[in-house]
Amino acid sequence: MTIDLMMAAWTLVLAFVQVLLFDIARTSQYGLKWNTSPRDGEMPPLSTRAERLRRAQDNLYETLPLFLGAVLIAHVAGRANEITALGAQIYFWGRVVYVPLYAFGVPQVRSLVWLVSTAGLVMVASQILLP
Repeated sequence: MTIDLMMAAWTLVLAFVQVLLFDIARTSQYGLKWNTSPRDGEMPPLSTRAERLRRAQDNLYETLPLFLGAVLIAHVAGRANEITALGAQIYFWGRVVYVPLYAFGVPQVRSLVWLVSTAGLVMVASQILLP
């Protein structure tokens, strides 16, 4: 398996970990009884940390389809190369670093890390869009 496909697979693992992190934060606040209930009633607002974890998860989901699509198109089109491999690594590791930065409310650096991860996505996409 190539590096960029491996990074795509690990990004799916990261997405699942982010689902779990948010669910753990939410369940720790609302309780296991709520988690196993039909969740019909109104609940108080989530804690700041839980909301940050939810937003970090939402943020990943905004670019995840683009990243996976770009990696897969690069392979199908025979355009996967060292740049797609490096871009995929940059995207993945940027997304990994982004989670704790967002969870702990680190401003500016979090946004910079987001830009770095997006640059990785652009690197992958550039190999399928440019001649």
